Amino acid sequence: MTKVLLVCTGNICRSPLAEAILLREFHARDITHIGAVSAGTGAWDGAPASEGAYLIGLEHGLDLSGHRARLLTRDLVQNADLILTMARHHRARVHELGGEGRTHVLGEYAGRTGPEVEVSDPFGGDLELYRGTYAELEALIRAAVERMVSELRDTGKRD
Repeated sequence: MTKVLLVCTGNICRSPLAEAILLREFHARDITHIGAVSAGTGAWDGAPASEGAYLIGLEHGLDLSGHRARLLTRDLVQNADLILTMARHHRARVHELGGEGRTHVLGEYAGRTGPEVEVSDPFGGDLELYRGTYAELEALIRAAVERMVSELRDTGKRD
C-alpha cells in the first residue's frame, strides 16, 4: 500500500483536516491502495484536534473526534512514500529526517506557484478563518489526488 504523510506544525488543525479530506477523496474514488496519516513538526503527542478544526470538520461531514496529534519522527518519514507539507519550513524539517526526494509542499504538488503554495495556519483564529483554510485544503487535496492517481498509474504502482 502506498502511504501518504501530511505534515503541519501542531498536527491539530491543517494536517488532520487534510488527512480527513484526503481519505474521503480516496473513498469517493474507490481508491483502496493509498493510505494517509498526519503528523506535526512541533506536535504534542496525544493532543486532540483544535476546536476550530473539529467544528469545521463536522460542517463538512468529517469527524475529527478521534484524532490525536503525533510528533513527526524519522520512522514516520521513512515509512511514507509521499510526504505533503503545509509550508516550506515543514518540508525542511522532513528533509532533516531523511525525506528528500519524496517531499513536496502541498500547494506545489497541487500545481500552485508563488506564495499561494503554503496553507496558512488557522490556529487561534475564528471559524471563518478555519472555513477558509478548509476550502483551500479541499481544493489542494482534490488536485493532489488527481496527480497521485496519474503518477501511480504511470509508474504502475498499484499495490
